[in-house]
Amino acid sequence: MKIIHFSDIHAGGPAEDFLAYIDKRWVGVFNYTFRRKFQHDLSRLEKAVSYILSHRPDLIVCTGDLTSTGQPGEFAKVRAILKKVVDAAIPFIFVPGNHDYYVHRPKCVNYMKSMVEYLCGGRYTFAQLPALQRHKDLDFLVVNESWPSNLISSHGLMKRDTCHFVEEVCSRPAERPRVIVGHYPLIEDHPFLRVRHRLFGQQKVVELLRQGMIDLSLCGHVHKPYAKLDASGRGESCAGSVTRNGCMSLIEYDKFKNTFIHQQIQL
Repeated sequence: MKIIHFSDIHAGGPAEDFLAYIDKRWVGVFNYTFRRKFQHDLSRLEKAVSYILSHRPDLIVCTGDLTSTGQPGEFAKVRAILKKVVDAAIPFIFVPGNHDYYVHRPKCVNYMKSMVEYLCGGRYTFAQLPALQRHKDLDFLVVNESWPSNLISSHGLMKRDTCHFVEEVCSRPAERPRVIVGHYPLIEDHPFLRVRHRLFGQQKVVELLRQGMIDLSLCGHVHKPYAKLDASGRGESCAGSVTRNGCMSLIEYDKFKNTFIHQQIQL
């Protein structure tokens, strides 16, 4: 089974309504205007789409942050680029990042929810997360960890019901390897230094990963790719930012050897 995993596109633009100047969006717009637009190049996402269409993976995984501030216009830019892979009917798993679920404004939240359903072909909705999805030889635990937060924080939260869902799935006999898909890294090497950017509430899930009850964690959020894997390819893999670093991951699961083979793709 072949998976292509990419993340952290961060499409941006100006404030789309006056309310953006009184909620958190002004922070994201300012950040995009003076920093992100010089770092993130959407043409790299177009290259990623071309690569995906030419290699036809069994599954596409995107671990969030399509946008910079979760505004409809930003989502629309990404939707126009990803339309080709959606039209190609390649199965797709998408979870929103903290920049996609950035504020509580209904039009922003509703567009984020519609993007989940659009990219995933209606196999699940945002309201149905966490969800268990089977694709060929693997089971995917799809979880949301992103919620609107205060002006200076980009942290995530794995809520109790999500943890209970993961624990309940892992309490059953494993029929096939389990892959958890979320925006944030589960394994945090510097929890105090990254307190503004880290995930909270995931301790029990991390233990399941370390015990081998979960075989692989796929995440984004951190723009530089990394892999914390054992000899069988199990552990945690971060795709990095496809538009900033021009990188994504190709992961192949060999059913007969029961191993994951990881390759970083440089666009």
